[in-house]
Amino acid sequence: MNRKELLRRISRGNTHNVKFNEFQHLIEGFGFSLRRIAGSQHIFTRAGIRGYLNLQPKRGEVSDYQVSQFLKLIEKYNLKLEE
Repeated sequence: MNRKELLRRISRGNTHNVKFNEFQHLIEGFGFSLRRIAGSQHIFTRAGIRGYLNLQPKRGEVSDYQVSQFLKLIEKYNLKLEE
């Protein structure tokens, strides 16, 4: 699934069964980069954003609450998907 399709899907509230690798590709499209991996925790940061995004894949997917946190973050900082 491409970035725009995934963003449309999760923006409509369908946050279930989001594959980790597709979600990682999406958040990288918003300028986040993988800072480090600590155990199962993948820590992503972005210039201009206080704090970080912590993702913990379970069975190759991200949790609903992690997707929701990301959506709130892009809304709060008015982030746009890069082409």
